[in-house]
Amino acid sequence: MFIDEAKIWIKAGDGGHGCVSFRREKNIAKGGPDGGNGGKGGDIYLEAAEDVDTLLDFASRHHWKAKNGQGGGGDNCSGLSGDDLVIRVPVGTVVYDRDIEGLMLKDLDKAGMKVRFCDGGKGGKGNKTFASSVRQTPRFATNGKIGKERNLLLELKLIADVGLVGMPNAGKSTLVSRCSAARPKIANYPFTTLEPVLGIVELSDFRRFVMADIPGLIEGAHTGAGLGHDFLRHIERTRTIVHILDIMPTDGSDPVENYKKIRSELVLHSDELGKKDELIVLNKIDLDPDGELAEDIAGRLGVENIATISAVTGEGLGKLNELLWAMIKGPVE
Repeated sequence: MFIDEAKIWIKAGDGGHGCVSFRREKNIAKGGPDGGNGGKGGDIYLEAAEDVDTLLDFASRHHWKAKNGQGGGGDNCSGLSGDDLVIRVPVGTVVYDRDIEGLMLKDLDKAGMKVRFCDGGKGGKGNKTFASSVRQTPRFATNGKIGKERNLLLELKLIADVGLVGMPNAGKSTLVSRCSAARPKIANYPFTTLEPVLGIVELSDFRRFVMADIPGLIEGAHTGAGLGHDFLRHIERTRTIVHILDIMPTDGSDPVENYKKIRSELVLHSDELGKKDELIVLNKIDLDPDGELAEDIAGRLGVENIATISAVTGEGLGKLNELLWAMIKGPVE
């Protein structure tokens, strides 16, 4: 199951209490104070890890707590500090503070990034700490501090070189299955792809790039219609957008109007999406043997960056992959 959003509560460990103790040994009538300090509570970190794919672990576990520090002891023994808690999340996880609307705390967009989000409480002081020439027998100690806690929203944005967008049934799933080892569910009904699918596209000379099959968007996606709102954020990570157009939609719709609708959703979602490099790909040219339909659509779109393919037969896929490589990595030397 692909989980790309989670709400969690995290709490750092509490500090251990200081100890009140006095030295008691044979042949020593009056021993001095020897109460040790409490240990510090464990901190909580979030770390971006490449081997974690989704936020699935957080679907069943919503509370995360670091270890408390131990209390101090007699004979000047300090309590052990609590172990830190490192929570591993997928690369591309954006962390928000749920108690302050819209406050982004950190974007964990690089593998190995490790950020502390909650500080453990400091340990309390034992009575030995308070001994002085004027206060030789302090009979008090201090309590450890309470560890910090936070309510967090974790939001995963996929990191891919190429993001496929388009209407449901435009052929995105078929394309990613033909270009990579990914095997998304494919069928002729709306919203076959219910979750993003990543595929690795292998080219010659040990070249490779990551292609993401984003669930089909519909008009109004930026406001929450259909599945689009939940997945538009994944496109924000991609370096290049590939807009798949079905040249002969089964519902009889106009491919050019379909393009305009999806393009509008991208722009309305964010200016950043509207400015990304885009390649329009006309799919199902096997249904257009003389090429007249594809030529008409390309002319009405009025853009130059267009490729034609048949995801089913494989026609044009090699050329498409090389074109995408040149867009995201640069031409082969």
